[in-house]
Amino acid sequence: MAVVDMKGIRKSFGDAEVIHGVDLHIPDGEFVVFVGPSGCGKSTLLRLVAGLEEITDGELLIDGVVMNDRTPKERGIAMVFQSYALYPHMSAYNNMAFGLELSKLSRREIDDRVRRVAGMLQIDALLDRKPRDLSGGERQRVAIGRAIVRDPKVFLLDEPLSNLDATLRVQMRIEIASLHRGTGATMIYVTHDQVEAMTLAQTIVVLNAGRVEQVGAPLDLYHRPVNMFVAGFLGSPQMNFWSSEVQQVGPGVATVKAPGRSDMQVRVANEELRPGDLVTVGIRPEHVVLGPGERAMTRGCIELVEQLGDSHFLYVRTADRLILTVRAAGDSRHRIGQEVTLVFPADACHVFDSSGRALTFS
Repeated sequence: MAVVDMKGIRKSFGDAEVIHGVDLHIPDGEFVVFVGPSGCGKSTLLRLVAGLEEITDGELLIDGVVMNDRTPKERGIAMVFQSYALYPHMSAYNNMAFGLELSKLSRREIDDRVRRVAGMLQIDALLDRKPRDLSGGERQRVAIGRAIVRDPKVFLLDEPLSNLDATLRVQMRIEIASLHRGTGATMIYVTHDQVEAMTLAQTIVVLNAGRVEQVGAPLDLYHRPVNMFVAGFLGSPQMNFWSSEVQQVGPGVATVKAPGRSDMQVRVANEELRPGDLVTVGIRPEHVVLGPGERAMTRGCIELVEQLGDSHFLYVRTADRLILTVRAAGDSRHRIGQEVTLVFPADACHVFDSSGRALTFS
């Protein structure tokens, strides 16, 4: 187990800087997930930790020791890749044992480690098979097992589930979470899948264009995003947004325009707002209330109904042509073409200034 610290980490490829001064502290035994859109730098940052890319500037420390000039082998890390990276001519057993053989461990110790980890991952009956005879989920278990047997200080996982089908992804998420609880290992996990991030992480690091946008516990980021990027990236379907103008400001609240131009109240850090300021208001689909007409903030017509069984997503077009997403109960009877009225509770709304910074964050 290990503590990982990044201090002003930068990475450039030629004149193009792709990682812009990342500062991050990862406590011993933490499960941290790097999440963000394609091209945001999350895999590059993981490779810098692994030693597969050279750090341009800044310091990487593991347990207080600077690792910038250490080889991957000297850093005490193990990495699991998206592509499994198994040797096709070797059995599952030999794939897991290979790194230990290079470390000159005794044959008995190698066998003990491989069989103990194989039992933990429930692949002990597959050890004689070669990768071509294994399913995608079984190959990924072997790849994870190969990392575990090395007893590394830090586990690095680079989108390890992206090649699996939906059912296997859920199963492997459960297994990875159980693995972390069982080993107490420090893990850094990269994904673009926010469901994986929300369900696996103790701490999420949201990256955008090589910069850290926000770091925190999953529900803290979901309910208290610091800016529009984090608010829009976490959540599926994403948060509803619309542009508005501040009408009035009172103690802890402001009056703004809802879609359809009716007035509505939102909670804000009122000392930062003035009447006439332009803001963006956001609310998540599950927080929009399908209300009676006399309480309506906005009226609209349902253009699409996505039936998911336990819930429905309604896509409602307002009079000013804005599409709002609303989550309704699975037993609701809404239909395309139906007119509905929407209410936006003040406590559930987020307000962002012209730069995208949250004014409701605390």
